[in-house]
Amino acid sequence: MLKYIVCILCLVGEVAFSQECPDLLSPVNGQSEVPVTATISWEAVVGVTGYIVSIGTSPNADDVVSNQPTGSETSFTPPLGLPESTELFVTITLFFFDQDDIICESKTFTTQEVIDRPVCTQLTAPIDGAMNVNAATNLNWAYASLAVGYQLTIGTAPGVGDIILNEDVGNRLSFNPTADFPLGATIFVRIEPYNENGSALSCEEEQFTVASLGDPPGCSQLITPTDGDVNVALSPLIEWQAVPNALGYLVYIGRSPFVNDVLDGAIFTTNSTFVLNFEANTSYFIRVVPFNDAGEAQGCSQESFSTILGCGPFIDPETGEVVTLNPEINFPDVVGICENSLPTRISTVDLADGFRWYAIDVLGDETLISEASFVDIEATGAYRYEAYTLIDQEGVVIECPSSKEFVVVASASATVEQVLVEKVVDLFNVTIVVSGIGSYEFSLEDVDGSYGDENVFNNLPAGSYTAYIRDKNGCGVVEAPFRLALRPPGFPKFFSPNADGINDLWQYQPPRENALNLRYIFIHDRMGKLIIIIKPDSQGWNGLYNGNPLPSSEYWYRAIDYDQREYLGHFSLIR
Repeated sequence: MLKYIVCILCLVGEVAFSQECPDLLSPVNGQSEVPVTATISWEAVVGVTGYIVSIGTSPNADDVVSNQPTGSETSFTPPLGLPESTELFVTITLFFFDQDDIICESKTFTTQEVIDRPVCTQLTAPIDGAMNVNAATNLNWAYASLAVGYQLTIGTAPGVGDIILNEDVGNRLSFNPTADFPLGATIFVRIEPYNENGSALSCEEEQFTVASLGDPPGCSQLITPTDGDVNVALSPLIEWQAVPNALGYLVYIGRSPFVNDVLDGAIFTTNSTFVLNFEANTSYFIRVVPFNDAGEAQGCSQESFSTILGCGPFIDPETGEVVTLNPEINFPDVVGICENSLPTRISTVDLADGFRWYAIDVLGDETLISEASFVDIEATGAYRYEAYTLIDQEGVVIECPSSKEFVVVASASATVEQVLVEKVVDLFNVTIVVSGIGSYEFSLEDVDGSYGDENVFNNLPAGSYTAYIRDKNGCGVVEAPFRLALRPPGFPKFFSPNADGINDLWQYQPPRENALNLRYIFIHDRMGKLIIIIKPDSQGWNGLYNGNPLPSSEYWYRAIDYDQREYLGHFSLIR
């Protein structure tokens, strides 16, 4: 059988590896007034094959629950509930098949006092109304909340009790009659749970009918993998002994002894089946029940095995570290393809044994488009990149993949729309305004320099500059040259076009000395929109745009002389 060790939480000083034991999540350590129906849950531990739980009335004891494996499940519900008004100790063992198990330190809690009667229960095998039941069947029923025992009545007619009458079978969930049931008979069963507060009220009888033909088959056992096997492949052939007189087999497989989450009573007419895609580094529990027209085999035991370590995560027994064998990948969420250079080749520098690239359609279906370290893409949309390593474990070669979904967007080099300048004392703040379908980053004075997302450069002294705008998706770099100059005299700082005859127009006013030989003056609003172009020999600007007065605000000028030199600044329109 799969090795079962005592308990879940570790003895301090006896842990051979760096693996940490889990904390209880519910109940928490030291909790009181815990319901007797409580489910015990704990933190998942990375790299652990499975867990084993013990519950007792003293540290490391197992007089309530003894060495119960839970597989990879991180919770456990005691099948008979918990004793009331009792301090209990939970011990969890971390189970590994490639190294010694770790027995963790016991955690404690105290249950509450029970003041209510239990509720009724129901048969789980045979179920109420079942037909063709094995004459040698055992009776099984579900735990009744708050029960500490059960009284059982069995008869061949309703309410008769001619087989068993009000027998106290104790605190258990099954009963094995001393003799087989009569062939073809209908059997009536009433189960009454009880505790110190009394018996459950108004529990109804259930019934089943015994098969009338022949004898049921016996049980079977695993052939491959054998009970307790380790390093089982992830898609193995499950084979069991053929049983004489069996018409078929019910197969139950799960990652814990209690939940059949892989196969739940699947029917097979042969004594083998392939199971696809087991999880690596996991314990599995299997039970095979042969059947024929006379019913199912009785008392067939559960067997177990553990799969190969797989890709991880698992604990390296030599170092005690958590190991993952999947390759590390580094790939962006968004990739751009240059609209003027299609197809665009996208490459990876990740280290791996192989690669795959998939296109994902609108329905989520994938199409393989490359198995190289690169892919040529012509269309935008959703894609998935996968890199994998090949690992040989016990002669079984497995593939350990890592993958990343990404979106491909169209991209292109930027178009420079404007260079906005704001003068602050003798320094300048410059904003580079661009447009385009790409995603852009900016650098000042160095095409190979440090780029950033910010398109504003602050506190620049007067001088000539070049900003570089680079498409993040590799679709090119464009330049935006500009010149910053201190405001020469002659450009008014404000005007007030309110027809009072004072400062109604804004115009360059040449000083007596060093007057500029201007050709044009361009006036923009704060958003960079061109409002008007005036010549220095005109009356100037009257504050109108298309005949409509513009609001009070800051406006910008860009004056150009006959030597193509620019003079930039701003002024206020006041109404």
